[in-house]
Amino acid sequence: MTKPALTLYLAAPRGFCAGVDRAIKIVEMALEKWGAPVYVRHEIVHNKFVVDGLRDKGAVFVEELAECPDDRPVIFSAHGVPKSVPNAAQARNMIYVDATCPLVSKVHIEAQRHADNGLQMIMIGHAGHPETVGTMGQLPEGEVLLVETSQDVAAIEVRDKQRLAYVTQTTLSVDDTADIVAALKARFPAIVGPHKEDICYATTNRQEAVKAMAPKCDAILVVGAPNSSNSKRLVEVGARAGCSYAQLVQRADDIDWRALEGITSIGITAGASAPEVLIDEVIDAFRTRFDVTQTLVETAQENVEFKVPRILRKAG
Repeated sequence: MTKPALTLYLAAPRGFCAGVDRAIKIVEMALEKWGAPVYVRHEIVHNKFVVDGLRDKGAVFVEELAECPDDRPVIFSAHGVPKSVPNAAQARNMIYVDATCPLVSKVHIEAQRHADNGLQMIMIGHAGHPETVGTMGQLPEGEVLLVETSQDVAAIEVRDKQRLAYVTQTTLSVDDTADIVAALKARFPAIVGPHKEDICYATTNRQEAVKAMAPKCDAILVVGAPNSSNSKRLVEVGARAGCSYAQLVQRADDIDWRALEGITSIGITAGASAPEVLIDEVIDAFRTRFDVTQTLVETAQENVEFKVPRILRKAG
């Protein structure tokens, strides 16, 4: 029986970004340097396959620093942590390595600089997301107000309309964030924004590739974790850009084949913490069922690389 024909559009860029790559490398290098176990506060990145792989090598994932012994190294996840966490690690004389993505650290520095200049901060982000918790935790309680939607802007109460600044989570929808920023500027014309946009290059690039791909596709699958903010945004961007069926899958096993009956084209991309091996697994699953013609949809090239912390680069 002949297989039905399928055009498979593969987004580029997709998958791992430089910050995720660095964070995983940090855990691997820490295990090489200090041996197992090495403790990691929170998932190093939001991907079960990656976390399970590191756990197999000797990483122990915990929710809070209190669960870590004093005499073993601890790594802070790529999403960043409140200032109280490294302070607590120092108080216990622990060896710790900060795997916070440098682009998240940039937002932390920005928030601190604005606060030092006497400005109250507004953060555009998702409540409870580790990155939002970490960024808001750079400043004392109550100094950062959170808005999640443009509707939230009307309800926030600020100290002084003339002395405000905003920062954003790095993994948001570019278009949604633009709407919220517009609402902030309309209500608070004096508000100060970042020198350079906080949404990171990788998030922006992956969303642009999906926008370019979506009009050609009957369906789009985003390989990523359900707790990955940037992966969920890719699903939303695909649906908004004209693809009627956009779904998040963690592995090939999660594909809903019944929903894809009769399709002639599919778009595939992956969130910034999804490894290429999972993307290949999904493509292979389509090749077993369809006669696939693969086309690359490339909207940008990425060659960003971040150094690992000095403590891992020096001997001893």
